[in-house]
Amino acid sequence: MSAPPADPTPSLLDRLADRLPRPLDPLRSIKLKLAVLMVCSGAVAFAYFWSRIGWLPTFTTLTAMLIALVTSQFLAHGITRPLREMTAAARRMAHGDYSFRVRASSRDEVGQLASAFNQMAADLAAADRQRRDLIANVSHELRTPVTALHAVLENLVDGVSAPDPATLRTALAQTERLGLLVSELLDLSSIEAGARTLDREELPLAPLLAEAIAEAEVMTAALGRGVRFTTVLEPPEAMVLADRARLHQVLFNLLDNAARHGPAGGEVRITGGTRPGATVLEIQDEGPGIPHAERAAVFDRFTRGGRSEGGGTGLGLSIARWVIDLHGGTIAVADPGSRIRVVLPTT
Repeated sequence: MSAPPADPTPSLLDRLADRLPRPLDPLRSIKLKLAVLMVCSGAVAFAYFWSRIGWLPTFTTLTAMLIALVTSQFLAHGITRPLREMTAAARRMAHGDYSFRVRASSRDEVGQLASAFNQMAADLAAADRQRRDLIANVSHELRTPVTALHAVLENLVDGVSAPDPATLRTALAQTERLGLLVSELLDLSSIEAGARTLDREELPLAPLLAEAIAEAEVMTAALGRGVRFTTVLEPPEAMVLADRARLHQVLFNLLDNAARHGPAGGEVRITGGTRPGATVLEIQDEGPGIPHAERAAVFDRFTRGGRSEGGGTGLGLSIARWVIDLHGGTIAVADPGSRIRVVLPTT
C-alpha cells in the first residue's frame, strides 16, 4: 500500500479563509447553500447597480434571480452527486463492502476527493483481503503441526506408541515447527509495524556467511538432506553495510530455502562481492528453478515451491524481502530460476 502524499503547505488565502466565519455551516445541504449563495450574491449585485444607476425593474430582477436559482440547483445536482455516492459508499464500507467506486469525472476539488476516495477504498479492500488471507494461511499452517502433535500425544496416552526416542523426536519436531512459525510471524509483524529499527554498520561479509552457513548446516543435518555449502567471495575481505542481526536472519532464511528446494546431497553455492555502490550476494541451489511466472510470488507470505521438503513455514522469503527493503536494497530470483540475488547499497 503506497504512502499518502504529504499535505501541501496552506496558502495565505487558505489561512485567511480558515479564520473567517462560516455562516452557511448550519445548512445541511450543499444545494441549499448554493441557492443561498446565488440569492445573496445576486442581491448584492442588484443593490450595487441600484445605487449606481437607480431603480431596476422589479419583474426583471426577480426573474433573473429565479433563473439563477433554478440553474444553480440543476448544476448543483451534478456537483453533489459524487458526495452522495461517497456517503453511500462509506456506509457500505462500514459493513465490510469495499467494492463500490465513485464516478470521478470532474477535475475540481470534488473530483480529486472522489479519486482519493476510490484509492482509499481500493487500499482498504486490498488490506482486508490480505487480512483474510493471513488468517486463513495462519490457521492452515498451525493446523498441520497441531494435528500431528495431537496424534503423537494421543498415541502415547492410549498406549498405542511407546515413548521411545523416535516418537519423542517427532513430537519435538512439531513443537519446533510451531515455535518457528510463531517467531517468524512476530518478526514479520514487527517489521511491518516499523518496530524493528536498523543498526547499520560496516561488517566483513565472510564471518557473517560462515555463521549463517553453520546454522543452516545444523538444520539440514536434522532434516537428513546432506546438503553442501560452498562460498566464493571476491574480494575475500568484502564488506557490507547492514544490520548484523537482520542480515544474519536473511542469510539463514535464504540458505535454508535453498537447502529445502535443492536435491538431497546437492550443493548450495554462495557467491558475493562488491561493485560500485553496492554489495551483491547470490545463493543458488541445484534444483530445477522457479518458472518466470512464479518468481514474483515466491516472496509473498506462505508461498512455498512445490519441491520444498521439510515443512518450511512459507515466511522466510517474505521476511527476507522486508529486511532487504528496509536496507534500501533489492532481492529477486535470477536466471536460471534457482538463484536468489541480493543487492545492498554501500552508502
